[in-house]
Amino acid sequence: MNTELPEVVNRMEKNILLSNTLQQNDGLDLAGRNEIYEILDDLLAALFPGCYSREKIKTHEINFFLSDILRHISFKLVKHIREVYKYRCRKDNCTTCNCDERAIKALTSLIESLVSIRETLMEDLQAAYDGDPAARYIDEIILSYPFVEAIATHRIAHQLYKLDVPIIPRIMSERAHSRTGIDIHPGAQIGPRFFIDHGTGVVIGETCRIGRNVKIYQGVTLGAMSVVDKEGNLLKEKKRHPDIEDDVVIYANATILGGNTVIGKGAVIGGNTWITRSVPPGAKIYNKAGNGNSKTFAVGDM
Repeated sequence: MNTELPEVVNRMEKNILLSNTLQQNDGLDLAGRNEIYEILDDLLAALFPGCYSREKIKTHEINFFLSDILRHISFKLVKHIREVYKYRCRKDNCTTCNCDERAIKALTSLIESLVSIRETLMEDLQAAYDGDPAARYIDEIILSYPFVEAIATHRIAHQLYKLDVPIIPRIMSERAHSRTGIDIHPGAQIGPRFFIDHGTGVVIGETCRIGRNVKIYQGVTLGAMSVVDKEGNLLKEKKRHPDIEDDVVIYANATILGGNTVIGKGAVIGGNTWITRSVPPGAKIYNKAGNGNSKTFAVGDM
C-alpha cells in the first residue's frame, strides 16, 4: 500500500483541482455549514423564545435574551454572507461588487424582517390550530409539529433568497428537509395562514406561488415538468412550478406540476391525483373510482 498511496494521492489531487467544486481557499466547508445550522437554531430561538431556545425564558428576560442572541447571530452570520458573496464573485469573475457592503445590507434587512416573519408564523400557527381537530394548544403545535420548523426555516431562507444571498438559503432549507421530511425550496412564495398537516414527503418547488389560507397534506408535490430548449438543455430561469390561489385544500399524495398550472381560489384537490392543467376556482378534483382518471366537479357535486 505504501507504494501505491503516492500515486492515488496525486491522481486525487489532480481530479479535485480540475473539478468545479469547493476548494479550501473558497472559505466554505462542512464546519461553515454546521455553523449556519447553529445560526439557524438561534434564529428559530429568537422567533420562539422558550420553545426553540436552549433554556427557559422568563417574561421579564425576553428583551435581554433577544438583544443578546440577535447580536450573536449578526456577528456570525455577516461573516458567512460575506464569504458566499465572495465565492460567487470568484466563480462569476466579478470585480465590481462590494461584498462587505452587500453582506451588511443583507444582514440588516434579514434582522429587520424578523418581526414580520414572526407575525406571519403566528398566522400559520393559528391556521394549524384551526385546521387540526387534534391540536389542543398553540404551544403543542410549536413544540411537536414538523411543519413549524419547516415553514419557519423557509420564511427565514426565503428572505435571504430575496436578498440574492447564495448557498446559505439552500443549506437552511435542506437542513429542515432532512429533519422534517418537508422539502420547500427557499425561492417558493408562500402566503400567510399556511398549514402542512403531517408533512412527510411534501415537495414545494422554487417558482411555486402559494396564496393565503392554503392547507396541504402529506406526500403532496408542487413540482415541475421538465422544461428544456430546442437543444434539450434545462431552462433554469423559467417559471416551472404551479400557482396555488387562496383557500385551497390539497389532500395526501396529490401531484400538481407545471409553471402554467393554476389551482383556483377555494378549489379542493383530492388525494392521489395527477394534475398538469389549471383548475377553476371552487372546483373539486378527485380520481373517479375504477379508472384512475381525475375528474373536475363544481362545488356541491361531491
